[in-house]
Amino acid sequence: MDQVYTFTEGGREHVETIALFNVRMALETERLSLDLDLVRKGVAHLVEHPEEGRYFIALQGGEVVAQAMVTREWSDWRNAPFFWLQSVYTLPQHRCQGLFKTLFKGVLEMCSREGACGLRLYVEGGNEAAQRVYEKLGMRESHYRLWEIETDRSLIER
Repeated sequence: MDQVYTFTEGGREHVETIALFNVRMALETERLSLDLDLVRKGVAHLVEHPEEGRYFIALQGGEVVAQAMVTREWSDWRNAPFFWLQSVYTLPQHRCQGLFKTLFKGVLEMCSREGACGLRLYVEGGNEAAQRVYEKLGMRESHYRLWEIETDRSLIER
């Protein structure tokens, strides 16, 4: 890494940038257009409720250049939490410099300190570049498949 980065937890002053990164990530990886105002409110909620999850960011010269969100899921089978890595984004000009690897290692250290039994993430099926990065970091594809249903009232009333 030729450039100097600072790693820290995201706070109120980072909400706007984190929200913009989330919108960019969804468009880039899934061609999905998100409502920035709604995402901004979601990011602000998480920053105000760290028990639900936290953002970890990389700064260069005070500017946010990468992020990762970590949430918790309780495992009754293991009597310990799994942590989930989400909302991973690095500005294109800062990619391939070991930045995410450093964020990832910091998250793994936090998982260990806080007694997590594992770290999981979901990745869009066609995002092969991300999958290669996760594999290089020691992660492997799980035998589980992700299923979901949206709970929007209009869907329930069909």
